[in-house]
Amino acid sequence: MTYMDEDGSSGSGDDANMLDGHKRHPVAVPSGSGSRKRSRKATGDAIVDAMLEIAAASKMRASVILKNEDRFSISRCIKVLDELQGVDDRVYFLALDLFENNATAREIFVSLKGDRRLPWLQGKCGVSSS
Repeated sequence: MTYMDEDGSSGSGDDANMLDGHKRHPVAVPSGSGSRKRSRKATGDAIVDAMLEIAAASKMRASVILKNEDRFSISRCIKVLDELQGVDDRVYFLALDLFENNATAREIFVSLKGDRRLPWLQGKCGVSSS
């Protein structure tokens, strides 16, 4: 049997229920407490593992988003625009204004095949092809 001091500390019962002048009381320890501790630890470990997986997935998702943003950035659009043949100055500068305020337009522009970009851009800028 395990004994408990009034102050909550435990000791052996060999000293006639007295230690340093404190009366000791018997305390029953449930036999299954060790398995509950292991179960709690396993549950805690599972929670930690799940949180680490969530953090890793979130980090990977953020990385993909940043790569997508880079792919459709204004500087990327300008590079593609500079490579286009037959873009007059008016369409060029209207395109820059379009790209500045419209992420969807940037994505469409970069995603279009090369021969489709200029006609699409001219339509967006309200300029007929010449």
